Amino acid sequence: MYRSDVSSEESERTAFRKAEKKYKIYYDNTRKKKIARAVDLSEVVDFKSILEKYNCNGELVEGVSVLKCDFDRPIFCLESRPGFYFIPGALSVDEQCEWIRESLTNFPQPPNRTNHNAIYGPVKDLFDSAKEGKVLVSEEKILEDACSKINGSESTFQWKFVEELGESCKSVLASVLLRKLRWSTLGVQFDWSKRSYNVSLPHKKIPDALHQLAKRMAKPAMPCGEEFQPEAAIVNYFGAGDMLGGHLDDMEKDWSKPIVSMSLGCKAIFLLGGKSREHNPTAMFLRSGDVVLMAGEARECFHGVPRIFTDAENAEISNLESQFTGEDEKPYLNYVRTSRININIRQVF
Repeated sequence: MYRSDVSSEESERTAFRKAEKKYKIYYDNTRKKKIARAVDLSEVVDFKSILEKYNCNGELVEGVSVLKCDFDRPIFCLESRPGFYFIPGALSVDEQCEWIRESLTNFPQPPNRTNHNAIYGPVKDLFDSAKEGKVLVSEEKILEDACSKINGSESTFQWKFVEELGESCKSVLASVLLRKLRWSTLGVQFDWSKRSYNVSLPHKKIPDALHQLAKRMAKPAMPCGEEFQPEAAIVNYFGAGDMLGGHLDDMEKDWSKPIVSMSLGCKAIFLLGGKSREHNPTAMFLRSGDVVLMAGEARECFHGVPRIFTDAENAEISNLESQFTGEDEKPYLNYVRTSRININIRQVF
């Protein structure tokens, strides 16, 4: 799903890597607390500001145009990157809250796979277990299949959530696992070890509501007369200090079909480069509710997320804070205050 074709030593010298380093968060340590080092954001494209000016007087900044279509809001294009479309504020606040809840409660549920599968196997009810202060513990399980009956019984470990920690067992807090959740996959599952989609892995279809939303959002970027078929998605979870290095999404069969990428939670910086890491990337802000489409030539461009803003001044999540107000909503609020979620949906075949 993600490809990087440059050695680590070479990539450190590329224009894309220099931009990543420029916007990555660095801290100055003081005796009392870590303070984020100031960064020059004057060259970051701000589509929210562009939208406000366009709605006010129809003006656009150089290099940005508006796609002429029957969509219900302006869609901006970068003239230097055909196939790239930016839809500021495409999702309502209610929709954002809905997909934040789904991303934390339902999307990581088996048979969907997460980064935790490799160590812990399928992990059920992670978010609820974190809310309830549970602990994931390992317990020894005796295997008595045909082979073990010949050679003697064998044992392995399986993991489950408990409320109280027993003696002498491996354990990890559910809240720690939640903070270490980095991705989950929906629909047709991606086999990270083979870097390909594997239809034989257990999976469910993408939820109907997400399916319909992705089709609607993808329409402006679709070839004429064709309809987007959402078949797989990856949900990325970012915490303070996290980044997503420059990469290509190149495992899908037909690159004329867009990737539909929805941003939720804290504001981030997105880098869109060219077909080589040597091309200087364009930096832009991504806010909660923004949708990005990448189709055709844009699918061949390196892109990444070098920074998210989790401080109260720059995170820009006041609309979400005003929605997550009930007692049962506090866990979502606590999570989203220091996190970003990205849902990107693809047509695989």
